[in-house]
Amino acid sequence: MKFNNGHLYIFSGLPGTGKTTLAKCLAAHIKAPYLRIDTVEVGISDLCNFKVEGEGYRLSYRIAADNLRIGNGVVADSCNPIKLTRREWQSIAISNNSPYTDIEIICSDQGEHKNRIEERECDIPGSFQPSWKQVIEREYDPWAEDIIRIDTAGKSINESFNDLLSRLKLPHNKTN
Repeated sequence: MKFNNGHLYIFSGLPGTGKTTLAKCLAAHIKAPYLRIDTVEVGISDLCNFKVEGEGYRLSYRIAADNLRIGNGVVADSCNPIKLTRREWQSIAISNNSPYTDIEIICSDQGEHKNRIEERECDIPGSFQPSWKQVIEREYDPWAEDIIRIDTAGKSINESFNDLLSRLKLPHNKTN
């Protein structure tokens, strides 16, 4: 069953917070295209053999807009660390007369967050995992707007996902 036609779900958060896991869960749950900036950037880098900066975001904005125009909901997964990229995602939805929801995933327990960074494996061939130092030193603007914020600290994936579904006012599966 497909929910929220034409809705853009904009995931943000530092690496290791659970952002990608929850974004994938939501995309599968609502049967929406899933756009992961890391995958797009690694693909561009591999195919074009150059250092990718904002190209991954710009290409993903176009793919999201194409999907919104035909009524598909879209789940966008990126660190989305600065106000500029956040506004650009929002403008894609607005220019296509689509609703959007900003979702920030955090892990408020610094020890747990560090552990996740140090223990996780890379799931994108050709990519690398940032170190804990790179994560905590990363530029990340605080949110000024009202957003949905999910704290994954001390919670299972199912608990965090059910929290997200509740906050989005989406139906839960029996298995979640």
